[in-house]
Amino acid sequence: MIKKSNFLHPAVFISTFFGAGLLKPASGTWGTLAAMPLAFYILKFHGQLAIFIASIVIYLIGVYSSHIFSKITNSHDASEIVIDEVAGVLLTLAFVPYSIESLIIGFLLFRLFDIFKPWPINFIDQKIDGGWGIMSDDMLAGIFAGSLLYLIVFLGWIDFVN
Repeated sequence: MIKKSNFLHPAVFISTFFGAGLLKPASGTWGTLAAMPLAFYILKFHGQLAIFIASIVIYLIGVYSSHIFSKITNSHDASEIVIDEVAGVLLTLAFVPYSIESLIIGFLLFRLFDIFKPWPINFIDQKIDGGWGIMSDDMLAGIFAGSLLYLIVFLGWIDFVN
């Protein structure tokens, strides 16, 4: 649990994605939802490469901030940490061009992979400690969800309406 005095610590503020991770229940879903305006903006106005780069930058920042957050709160992958969902959903959306449909389906696919954690996502979640583990399972969920989203688009199941 976060003490009120710790909320403004930069690592806490970043790890909770500006407080989105403090929303209950389903803080991971709230964190992913909080990332969607950023995803919309980057993907629509700057494209797939930019959202990919943003996901990697957020991933690296998240590794550090979630590690510090875990030390501050004496926890392992606390539910309040949602910077991993932010990086993961941005990575999911890097697989396809912008459309409202891709944003919605990408959000849903990412949440499914993040919640159910099929192998090897669950392996990373259970076996890798610290910030690397906290962030990496969501990045792999992003790769899985993005790959499936790409397949859906490739097969023509989403008709892009830009």
